[in-house]
Amino acid sequence: MSNVVLRGVKKTYPGGVDAIKGIDFEVGDGQFCVLVGPSGCGKSTLLRMVAGLETITSGEIDIGGRVVNQVEPADRDIAMVFQNYALYPHMSVYNNMAYGLRNRGTPKPEIDMRVREAAQILEITPMLDRKPRQLSGGQRQRVAMGRAIVRQPKVFLFDEPLSNLDAKLRVAMRVEIRRLQRRLKTTSIYVTHDQMEAMTLADILVVMNGGQVEQIGKPLDIYKKPATTFVASFIGAPPMNLLSVAANDLGGALDALQIKAPGDATLGIRPEDFALAGAAPPDGLTLELVVDAVERVGAETYVYGTRPRADGGPAVSARPGELPPGEIIVRLPGEAAPAIGERITVSAARGKLHLFSADGRSRIGD
Repeated sequence: MSNVVLRGVKKTYPGGVDAIKGIDFEVGDGQFCVLVGPSGCGKSTLLRMVAGLETITSGEIDIGGRVVNQVEPADRDIAMVFQNYALYPHMSVYNNMAYGLRNRGTPKPEIDMRVREAAQILEITPMLDRKPRQLSGGQRQRVAMGRAIVRQPKVFLFDEPLSNLDAKLRVAMRVEIRRLQRRLKTTSIYVTHDQMEAMTLADILVVMNGGQVEQIGKPLDIYKKPATTFVASFIGAPPMNLLSVAANDLGGALDALQIKAPGDATLGIRPEDFALAGAAPPDGLTLELVVDAVERVGAETYVYGTRPRADGGPAVSARPGELPPGEIIVRLPGEAAPAIGERITVSAARGKLHLFSADGRSRIGD
């Protein structure tokens, strides 16, 4: 069994800075867990605490049924893949992968077997005699993963391993990492700020913000039912549109749809859940927009618009900090798009509307 359990884990730096504010979750045996959040949210700090590279202020970290708070990193039976590869430049690929096993006194025949088996899995057998400088970025990352695989650890830890790769290679390596993890069935914890990586890799997704967990669950469950406005705007591209019910005078429209908003609230609508009014269901929320910008990206078109006011005053503002003032994003299929300056009417079905508390900290209803 190689599950990982965190119980009330906290990290406070000198001066009283709380980097991790009490986190509880469990990664089951063989699961792929992704920690996702913006820069500075504490996800890498948390990963390093699991690895033993950062001390724990309070709480417990349990790996495979053993509390490892006081256990040295080398004795935790984990293997870590870093963002910067961390390969020895003077060693061949073979020796980079074999180095850790040699330090542990592993018999030479077993080292050779493990290295060649890992190289075959990662399709780098022809490169075993090369030096890191002779490899591409993607090949170097494969070597770094190979060095982790030969350890045959209880847990793999990945700290933004694809950040240094170009966009096309990131997609390819993302697929390789998921395929590899499913083949090896090794419990894995992966840190990224890229919500696309998080959604496509994770069995269990942990969304972090400000040293705390905002939501834990399966990726699609989180996407469909975000618990807070932070999760709603962070998971999904483009982000969810968030409108203040009071400020935008949407309360009456919600009442007509039999959606009860307790006073001030925040309404969320994903860009893809809008449709032009002619194609929209009759039971939806309808908005009029003035088109400000259009982005055609092939199979989809993004329309950026603002809600005009009947009195001719300035456009109504969206929730501060989530989108530019007054801006609403609509994702339409195909290349056809309205002209800039045109007024359009869009609608979203009642079942596609998300309602949150005014402060954004909790979801209202289903």
